[in-house]
Amino acid sequence: MALVSLIALVASARSGKLVSFPTDTVPALAVRPDRSADIFTLKQRSPDKPLILMAASWEEFLPFLDIAHPDLAIWQQTAQKYFAGAVTLVLPASDRGCILNQGFTTLGVRIPDSKTAIAILQQTGAMLTTSANKSNEPPLRKMIEINNSFPSVMTLGDGIDITERSGSGLPSTVVEWTKDGWLVRRQGAVSFYSVKH
Repeated sequence: MALVSLIALVASARSGKLVSFPTDTVPALAVRPDRSADIFTLKQRSPDKPLILMAASWEEFLPFLDIAHPDLAIWQQTAQKYFAGAVTLVLPASDRGCILNQGFTTLGVRIPDSKTAIAILQQTGAMLTTSANKSNEPPLRKMIEINNSFPSVMTLGDGIDITERSGSGLPSTVVEWTKDGWLVRRQGAVSFYSVKH
């Protein structure tokens, strides 16, 4: 059993281990940005399915984004409107951001609307995340199920009910910045209305 306290989870995450914790949508499987291959291996996930970068603040995303981009101000306004929440913004990535997902020049970023997730991310820094499930299976919602399915993952078991479903169960709404403005790639928990150019 690898159900752990928040302190142990943060220490594990910082050391590069895979961790799992609740968010506002479905529980996250998360890892340090330099260890992205570990998630793909664990989930048997195809490399053409990109991971999302989660953090506790917009500033933490900037090293991974193309901050020389002329539309940076629009991205920031949109982030202010929708973060924290169940919206993922897919934005042009920096060289450092491009390394995170093979073959992609963009990066999805999200700040979850979850006190627990924020408390963890404030201590770990930005983390690459995905839902906690094997590829093409439904997301696991109970921390006890995640712990049983992924015994090698440090799963948060403290201060929460591990037998209760966590989050809304709905995926985040994924919105990509294109040359024509925002494009909804996946309609999820939140209705997205674009901030005008």
